[in-house]
Amino acid sequence: MRTTRKQQGELESTHPAERLALVGAVIVAALSMAPLYWALVSSLRPGADILKYLSPLSIWTFIPNRLTLENLVNVWSGPFGRSMMNSVIVALVTIVLGLVMCSMAAFALAKLRIPGKAAIFSIVIVSFLIPFDAIAVPLLSLFRSFGLQNTYLGIILPGVGNGFAVFMLRQFFLGIPPELSDAARVDGLGWFGVFLRIYLPLSGPALISAGLILFVFQWQAFLWPLLIAPDPNYKVAAVATADFAGQFSTDFGALFAATIIVSIVPLVILLAFQRYFTASVASSGTKE
Repeated sequence: MRTTRKQQGELESTHPAERLALVGAVIVAALSMAPLYWALVSSLRPGADILKYLSPLSIWTFIPNRLTLENLVNVWSGPFGRSMMNSVIVALVTIVLGLVMCSMAAFALAKLRIPGKAAIFSIVIVSFLIPFDAIAVPLLSLFRSFGLQNTYLGIILPGVGNGFAVFMLRQFFLGIPPELSDAARVDGLGWFGVFLRIYLPLSGPALISAGLILFVFQWQAFLWPLLIAPDPNYKVAAVATADFAGQFSTDFGALFAATIIVSIVPLVILLAFQRYFTASVASSGTKE
């Protein structure tokens, strides 16, 4: 189909704006990746070279002239390796339990007629607007009274009920045609069967997005694991990374190496599942 001159003019007029937007996106992406690049470069330098080329700046500031894997090997072979395994265990259990709890809560808020549903949903909204650090200390006292300090369960439980994941799943469930559940109900299927056999199979992108939210929340958590699990056997990677910066000295090589190891896991996972997250947000953002 041929385009009219007016349509061609409109297309051509948008090209400069698109190019400008692309340049802006590249600049923002470069600035966002700069700290990670610096950490990667520093993790591959000998300890004596990490701060050597900061002043004055030269090409060796950004490109290492001596490469070594000593920092990465030393960090991974030490206690930090156990901390990484703790983080993996905590994140995986949080995703499984969190998806079960959040999906059921979202389905109830989207489809069931329950008293006070609007008030409950308002509480869910408020829950992810309040910074977790604001409730960490009183929550610590509660968990200690239940004997959950220095346990995996104590680290995991606050990440299971994620308000943002409930909100996203609810919005997605609202977009599923109600005729499907009505037909299933007429055929004698209970609400749990409707949830299990109809809504969950249709909610793959939303479940993946909610899983990513649960994973990121738990993987980057620092204050809560630091408070609830000071025992080295339960220390997670984020807390173990901070241990390389001491009061009187800092092992910059180990610090940057640990930072890269901790960062590479969510980076790979988010890149792999990015399209599902985008699809879920796009499909759930217009629901009432």
